[in-house]
Order: sequence, then structure tokens, then C-alpha cells
Amino acid sequence: MLSLALATALGALAGCATPLPVDPAPHAADPDCARVMLAMPDALGGLERRGTTAQATDAWGAEYPIVAKCGADVPAPTTDPCVTVETAGYSVDWIVYDGADAWVATTYGRTPALEVTVPKIRADAAINDLLAALTPPASLAPATGRSCVGLGD
Repeated sequence: MLSLALATALGALAGCATPLPVDPAPHAADPDCARVMLAMPDALGGLERRGTTAQATDAWGAEYPIVAKCGADVPAPTTDPCVTVETAGYSVDWIVYDGADAWVATTYGRTPALEVTVPKIRADAAINDLLAALTPPASLAPATGRSCVGLGD
């Protein structure tokens, strides 16, 4: 009977997804990251949340995962495209970098900053939808008073 229970437990553990190896952001230990990360959605863009190996990180999807890291360096004023995302009564500014294979969006005017990497294969045209889903948790990081001042390209 004990061996059957042990075999069942081991079988259940074998079905669990392996945590995604992720390096933490430089300021991942910031206490405000806990509030941000605890509010992250269980699903993002139709992908289920999965475990990661680093503090203050989250990921969604197995192949080409979307990765969020709280505690990224706070961006300085920039001429890079900055968009304000307003959803469900929350408003967060995001600096969006258009890389070759991925979008990288970082909150602007929030500390600690939240950085999200979205492979283009996942959301080439839907990056704003993903940012809208992440805006409520990102809004839990205290505002610094800085905001987008121009239109993003």
C-alpha cells in the first residue's frame, strides 16, 4: 500500500513542468516586488503560468515563454517609444523596445521596474493586449512621478 502511494506521488511529480531557468533582475529583492509578483495573472495570452528559478520572476508558456522580471533597473528619461496602457482603472507607462526576436517592455515611472520579454512569435501584433493584462499588477509598484510625455512610434 505504501509503495502504491509513493509511486502515485512520484508519478504526479514527474508530470510537473520543470521550472524555467531565469536570471533575477538586479533589484529583485525589493520588497515591493512581492506585491507585484503575487498579483500576476495565472494565464497570459492564453498561456498558463509556470515556475521559474529566480526570485521576483514569472513565466507563461513552455515553448517561447513570456518572462516577467520585477526589480529591473529603473529607466532614465529616454526618446524610446513610451506608451500609456490604461485598463480596468489602472494606468502604467511602458517603454517598449522592438528587438529582432522579442519585444521588451519596461515600466516607466515605477520603482521597482517590471520588465517583460515577449517573443515575437507569441505576440508580434498583440503586445498591447499582453501589457494591458500586466498593467494591474505593475501598478502596485510605487509611482515616481515620471510619465510618458510624447507619442510612441
